[in-house]
Formats: sequence, structure tokens, C-alpha cells
Amino acid sequence: MIRQPAVAGQFYPDSPDELRVTIADLVGQEAVKEEVIGLVSPHAGYIYSGAVAGAVISRIMFKDTFVIMGPNHTGMGRPFSIMTQGKWQTPLGEVAIDSELARQILAESYYLEEDSAAHEYEHSIEVQLPFLQYFRPDVKLVPIVLSHATSDAYKEIGRGLARAIRELNREVVIMASSDMTHFEPQESAEKKDKQAISAILDLDEDELLKRVGRLNISMCGCAPVVSLISAAKELGAKTAELIRYQTSGDTSGDYSRVVGYAGIIIMGKEISPLAKLAKEAVETYVRQGKDYQPPQLTLEMRKRAGVFVSIKKSGRLRGCIGTFEPCCENVAQETVTNAISSATGDPRFPPVAPDELEQLSYNVDVLTQPEPVESKDQLDAKKYGVIVEAGLRRGLLLPDLEGVDSVEQQIAICRQKAGIESDEPINLYRFKVKRYE
Repeated sequence: MIRQPAVAGQFYPDSPDELRVTIADLVGQEAVKEEVIGLVSPHAGYIYSGAVAGAVISRIMFKDTFVIMGPNHTGMGRPFSIMTQGKWQTPLGEVAIDSELARQILAESYYLEEDSAAHEYEHSIEVQLPFLQYFRPDVKLVPIVLSHATSDAYKEIGRGLARAIRELNREVVIMASSDMTHFEPQESAEKKDKQAISAILDLDEDELLKRVGRLNISMCGCAPVVSLISAAKELGAKTAELIRYQTSGDTSGDYSRVVGYAGIIIMGKEISPLAKLAKEAVETYVRQGKDYQPPQLTLEMRKRAGVFVSIKKSGRLRGCIGTFEPCCENVAQETVTNAISSATGDPRFPPVAPDELEQLSYNVDVLTQPEPVESKDQLDAKKYGVIVEAGLRRGLLLPDLEGVDSVEQQIAICRQKAGIESDEPINLYRFKVKRYE
């Protein structure tokens, strides 16, 4: 069976050339790629939600197969429907169903049934495919459509999905296709969506369902997201990150009746609280012009220490500023201050622009108290950072930097940074760092 496109020419262009150009404008070719277990991506017309879908899909490392779960908007077919064979047609070509994985998922699931009727006119999976084909033309698919049911059903579908992936030892990305709040004023939609997104970021599917019910959040893909979280936790998920949120009002200019869209990735690695703090501080300042106040302080944030924040864009340095010794009341504030300075005040680079934020990654180095050393024999380029001092001039270099393999290189760079001539006498200090990524 070849499943024909149902919304080409409506939700997205039906011309292959126009579609490629459209997607190229929506994705970030240089975005930092993450190894993900799954993601949440919206499914409205590209003019409204395409920027969010493009941003989140740009951030993932691609695998051979995507399991895409979408809600049932049409009411057709079985309530929990999976297709295990055939192809899906889009203007960019055909996407084959990964039959081996699909059959294993069906075998592991108490609820899923083989069915194509639920998929025939459903757009929530279809609109994701051109984005995937743009990055990987030979990508494979397992399509699953979920209707309304109990939380136990959603979670068991997720656990069955995880069992199938483990059984076949497959490299897979799981996608939940969902829009957020529908047709409410901007302020109301943002307030509700913030609550739902917070539960997703906590990987708490039960809390998500509670908030959707209690706050009457019209999130159409709640079922797929619950199943995604359940599967992801079984597969070792540790953390989730909001990549982008916006509403239809940001495109139309009409904020009286909007639909919300969120792009979220779920990963097996854990982002450190300090690196996350640096990221949130920069994004808040660049987008809103406001300083960021951390909601709570972890243990490592409460002490006082010098802090350096390094920002990279596509693996290349984009800014690095820090303090030798603490200037703020704690590491949290030191991180916020230096993160913003790295993004906006490093004289080697122009200030970070809003459209760069999705391409940035962050390291936070917390320094030990510098100690004097008598000679360079007490230094180690991988283990210790170095401070070179001559009078009031001081140059600092962090340890274990790419391309800096010797103590002599460290000292030479520090002299250059501080304007200290090569024959001037110097005092040397060393320090260690704890690096948070």
C-alpha cells in the first residue's frame, strides 16, 4: 500500500522544489546536534508551526527509523492504529515503513492494532515527513495513531514500544506529534502551555495528564506525548530540553485566538544545572533584554568561586568571559553574569543575535582558588589552568583546551593576552576547574 499525501498543497507546498526551499528557510543547518531518544514536534501548517518543527528537528542526530505517534483528528479507524507495511508518499518521494520494527512493536503491545484507515487522512504524521526527508531522504517510518483513552493505556503503549526497540537493538528516534493550546488568547495559551511543557521537561507523564485535565489544556497530542515519555524513560531518558515555543499569533499577528507550538527533545545524557543556567540566562537576555533569576539554587550554585562561561556555535568558540576570583555572592550569579557577558561583551565577537540561540552550546568552568607555583615544572596543560602575572597585568588560560598541548603554549598565550613580553619576569599560578556541560 502507498499512503497518498492528504494535506500537500494545504499544510505545506505540493511542489517538490517549493517544499525544499520552504524547509530550508525553516531549519538550522548549523544547529548543535544532540543524541536524542525522542522529541515533541508540532503539526500545523508550516506557515504557523514550521519554524518550531524546523528548529527541533534541526537539533537531533538522525537515525535510520523514526517512530512517529500522532493523535487521531479524523475519528477514523481503530483507536490505537499502527501500519506495519507499505510506503508513505510526499512531494519529496516515498518513505518506507520499517516493517520489521513495526511488527515487533505490534507484537509487544496489548493495545495497538494493524490498521490503515486511521492514517488515510490524518495529517499529524504526514507533515513531519518532509522535514525528515530533507535531512535524510532514505529515512524509514513506523506510523502510530492514538485516540483518547486512559493513562494506563498510553503508558503501556510506550513501554511496549521500548520493549520492541530493545528486543531488536535498533537505533530509533521516537517522535510525538502535537500542538499545544488551541484557540485561546495569547496570554492564556502561554500560561497553560508553560504548565504542560514543565511537566514534559520533568519527564512526568502523570503530572502532564493531571495538568491537561485540571487546566483544560487543549493539547491534541497529549496521548502521543505520554507514550513518548513512558518509552523514553524505559530507554534511559535523563533530561528534556525546550528548543522553541511560539504561537500562531507570532505569524499572523492576531493574538486574540492562537494555537501554541512547542519543540522539545528528550535525551539520555543529563545537562548540568549550571550549563542550563548559562543557557537560560543568555536566551532570556538576548530575547527579552532581562537579567535571569534562577528559580532555585543547587548545592554547587551556592558557594563562591571564579567562573568562566564558554559559548560555542557549531563547535567553534562564540564567546568566553569569566572571573579569576568571585565577584558575586554565589556561583549561580557569577554564572549568569559571565554568561551574558560572554554572549554580548566578548570583544572578539559581535553580540549573539536571537536567530543564533538554537545553534549554541555552553560550558561552565568553576575555578579553584589559584595557588602560586615556583616553576613551570609544577604545571600540566591538561590538569591545571594557568595565570601569568607581571605587576598589575594578568593573563589566564583554562586547562585542557583543544590545540593547547604544552605548558609552554599555555604560558605564551597568557603572556600575549596580558601584554607581557616574552623576556619579562613573571609570577605563575595554577588552578583546577570543574567543568559543567
